[in-house]
Amino acid sequence: MKSISLALIDDHPIVVEGLTHVFGSQDAFKIVATGATSRDARAIAERFRPDLMILGLSPSDDALQTISQIKAEFPGIKILMFTADPGVEHAVSALEAGAQGYVLKSCQLDELLHAAGAAITGETYISRNFASRVLTALRSASVRKVTLEALKLSAREDQIVCLLLDGKTNREMSLNLGITERTVKHYMTVLMQKLNVRNRVEVVIAAQSLGRPAVSASGTRRGGFSRLDQQYAAGDSSYHS
Repeated sequence: MKSISLALIDDHPIVVEGLTHVFGSQDAFKIVATGATSRDARAIAERFRPDLMILGLSPSDDALQTISQIKAEFPGIKILMFTADPGVEHAVSALEAGAQGYVLKSCQLDELLHAAGAAITGETYISRNFASRVLTALRSASVRKVTLEALKLSAREDQIVCLLLDGKTNREMSLNLGITERTVKHYMTVLMQKLNVRNRVEVVIAAQSLGRPAVSASGTRRGGFSRLDQQYAAGDSSYHS
């Protein structure tokens, strides 16, 4: 039986050493390369095309981008995220980027070996102690994606939603987009019809529930309340410009 070619990537040398010992003692696996960075992972993927890559990097944007790039260029490589981070959001992001599984470093040895075997057969494996929460989040993300695609917002409507989430008035939106306030109100009416809501506050609530984050004028995500959220909290739900 052909051995499963395996690459081990972790930013802690002692973890790589431990994984090498664990998988090196398993007849089913053949370790072909080890590394410590996202760059190493990409280079190893290109050179060795391993059947399985255990990626022990912190779930940062760089790690997620690495997963996406490797899966795009070498879809046959299965990637198992091996991390100390129990964050549900990070797990969802890794799986959506293309990881075959998400295993916590606090797991028992038999669970890691089982996860590796599952990944090779194309199954998705998530650490037992928070699998249900991750699956719930994945289903919610899937529903949001389908719903947003079904709405089929135009580029201009999407711009209006983003500015509205940032708390802009109709006048501010018209100046920002170079259109008249009358046109802004037209788009607002269309949005209310598509979202099946009655006013601009309900547009905000609906957009947020569908996964639209509040953004600043520069396009960056914001935390806390937007100005419109503050108006709503104060009891002002009127449709105004």
